[in-house]
Amino acid sequence: MTATELATEPWGPAPDGLDQPYWDGLLAGELRLQRCSDCRTWIWGPQAICGNCHSFDLDWEAVEPVGTVYSWNRSWYPYMDEYADRLPYVTVLVELPHAGGRRVLGILTDDIDANPEIGDRVVGVFERTEGAAWPLLRWRRAGSIVEGEKR
Repeated sequence: MTATELATEPWGPAPDGLDQPYWDGLLAGELRLQRCSDCRTWIWGPQAICGNCHSFDLDWEAVEPVGTVYSWNRSWYPYMDEYADRLPYVTVLVELPHAGGRRVLGILTDDIDANPEIGDRVVGVFERTEGAAWPLLRWRRAGSIVEGEKR
């Protein structure tokens, strides 16, 4: 089994809509993060105000979905009932060099027995699950991209 099989709902935009552009980006096959228009600071997770200069003028910009493993964890606990028979899975904290070093969390889609190393290069994979309204961004170690897979 691979972690790709772990995609379950519910997921999608928050009720307040603050992260809607992120989800719209995933639909378009892009990783979008907020960036302050005034001081150009990258922001993640979504905010209503820049934490650096306190500007309300924030935009969403597409970022190349590549990064490095900053940290990782193998989860043996099913945080959702749907995960009970899909254990373990590997969660990675990915540092994005094209977004000022911001870090995003996601599941590694390599084999569940994979042992990533800090600094491993990873590439984002936009995963669409049948019946799901929204795609998910998963991560795959750069040397394990499957030919024809959308990145």
